[in-house]
Amino acid sequence: MRSDMSSERKYPLHEALAKLEAFCAYQERCADEILKKTNSWGLTSDEGLELLNDLIEKGFVDEERFVTSFVSGKFRFKKWGRIKIRFELKKKRIQDDLIRKCISTIDADDYYSTLKDLCSKKWKETKAKDQWERKAKVMRFLASKGYESDLIADVLQETEQDRERNEG
Repeated sequence: MRSDMSSERKYPLHEALAKLEAFCAYQERCADEILKKTNSWGLTSDEGLELLNDLIEKGFVDEERFVTSFVSGKFRFKKWGRIKIRFELKKKRIQDDLIRKCISTIDADDYYSTLKDLCSKKWKETKAKDQWERKAKVMRFLASKGYESDLIADVLQETEQDRERNEG
């Protein structure tokens, strides 16, 4: 049964499958994205699952491949931290063990270095009436990117020490 009775079926099943194959070939997709797409096309949940199973069998959908790509892309290009990556994957109904496995592949040195670079850049461009306000703004920014508060504190301390050495 359709969850939204007002939506009319947009495509017959064979056409929907071809469109989904193209959708998956363009970029990695997870099962949740496929089911949302089929639902938006007015297909029943059973039809959506049937098409999803077809895509999995043909290799168009692979959750682990999706999560690996997602983690890598969001960290490397968007500079997201582990917390934000985990949150976004949970929204896509990805299993916790798979999230943990793929997030653990982020190199700890790269992670810290990325956080330090973000902190340094944000520190330089942040305007504030005093150092406390500036520090708070930078902390909020780094937290919004999904970095852990203990690492943020460490990096901020290092950034302040570097700044003091350079000024002194």
